[in-house]
Amino acid sequence: MSKAITMQFIGFESKRLVREYMFTVRESSAKPRDFILTISNESFDTHRVRYQDAPDVCSRRLQRELASHANHPPETHFYITDIELDDYRAHRTSQTKL
Repeated sequence: MSKAITMQFIGFESKRLVREYMFTVRESSAKPRDFILTISNESFDTHRVRYQDAPDVCSRRLQRELASHANHPPETHFYITDIELDDYRAHRTSQTKL
């Protein structure tokens, strides 16, 4: 992800099966772009992710997508997988043990 961009968390919307997290990415040379990252409600119910961690999980995924596509991913909607949630939780657990 280039330093010439700004990523802003806009908010979330709760739906029947998922929570959608909205972000706007701004570059000085382009129009702002909106992205949606989705986490299933089941992931919250089964304690795979905490509500307060979800924006960080989504932010990290969006940063990876931006970095791997020169700040212009071909998609604007991403689904957070159980594997990503497990990796995030493992990473946070290892940091708290240090």
